[in-house]
Amino acid sequence: MRVTLFDYGAGNLHSLAKALGSPGVDVRVEADPAAATDTDLLVLPGVGAFGPAAAALAPARERMRDAVRSGLPCLGVCLGMQLLFDLSEEGEGRGLGVVPGRVRRLRSRRQPHMGWNALEPAGPQPLLEASGLVTAYFAHSFACEPDDAGAVCAWTSHEDDRFASVVRSGGVTGVQFHPEKSSAAGVSLLRALVAAARDGAA
Repeated sequence: MRVTLFDYGAGNLHSLAKALGSPGVDVRVEADPAAATDTDLLVLPGVGAFGPAAAALAPARERMRDAVRSGLPCLGVCLGMQLLFDLSEEGEGRGLGVVPGRVRRLRSRRQPHMGWNALEPAGPQPLLEASGLVTAYFAHSFACEPDDAGAVCAWTSHEDDRFASVVRSGGVTGVQFHPEKSSAAGVSLLRALVAAARDGAA
């Protein structure tokens, strides 16, 4: 099982790579977006700003988007979730557009939204339930607004703002929080997503 983290040049990917790894899972970091799709699971990590990340993605954006639309499982973490969408108020450039919608600034007095917060599942969510993840660690100032509310698997509230904290569309999953920093349950969720991608490939 090959898992590839696309490195758009911001932050330390070590903790996420370590959390994704397990026996039989080969985790690699790839800075070339064209090469990042040669994998069983593509992961867009969660550190940095939308504009520079979109610029790093741009040279092979169409290739990556087509691969994901054709069935390559993809996980977006925090900023990586935002890159699954079309556009962001945070900066210029385009995301993959594999989850239709936009990214907007949080409507809260305190920003960024940092620390532990609750997940409010939108109906039965087997992956969340199996992992036992009910609270997660957040660090962000922007949030995703899918065009289709049916893509939202869980919501989170910060002050008076309620935003999508988990989205899923086909083989694409986005989480606004950092599962690698969300204790054992967060790591369990990551490994369940790796297992789901492996089972789908099989």
